[in-house]
Amino acid sequence: MKTETEQEKAARLQKILDILRREYPDARCTLDYKNAFELLVAAVLAAQCTDEKVNQITPALFKRYSTPKDFAEADENELQMYIKPTGFFRQKARSIMEISRELISRFGGEVPNTIEELTSLHGVGRKTANLILGEIYKKPAIVVDTHVRRISARLGLTKNTDPAKIESDLIKITPEERWNELNHLIVFLGRNVCKAPTPLCGI
Repeated sequence: MKTETEQEKAARLQKILDILRREYPDARCTLDYKNAFELLVAAVLAAQCTDEKVNQITPALFKRYSTPKDFAEADENELQMYIKPTGFFRQKARSIMEISRELISRFGGEVPNTIEELTSLHGVGRKTANLILGEIYKKPAIVVDTHVRRISARLGLTKNTDPAKIESDLIKITPEERWNELNHLIVFLGRNVCKAPTPLCGI
């Protein structure tokens, strides 16, 4: 079987994205948020948890704590109770409190807008940083979450398993103006059809 060139792979991905755009015209970030800080907190909570579950608990959470100062000064046990349904709640509470303190001490309470600054925050990796860049600051960014990781491999777009290398592979074959779109379309495909244990390839 002939090895696919980068140009052929890019052309094939364009067709895939065009099909997915028709299939999922409303594809978007499914975490509910009102500002950059809320999205950052929601993204931390979404680790090992569904967006749907996170959206169920964030209205009460953000009513109780709305700013980095609120979270930085929170009673840790109380915060844990608010976020317990998302799992790993002790670790997540500590992370959110630490991120909040860093935002105050280093960034004047604002969520920064560069990959370097975002990933310098406690526990914030490239996936979350790219989500913030794409969603809030409208900068081109590819988010390698569990769906993008799985499906880009199944589609033969990458042979890598390391998220940073997958991101690099996808950047090479995706026009910059479609990076943010790719994230949402692939996630919707992953949730609806190309599921982890039993992909519904027949449909």
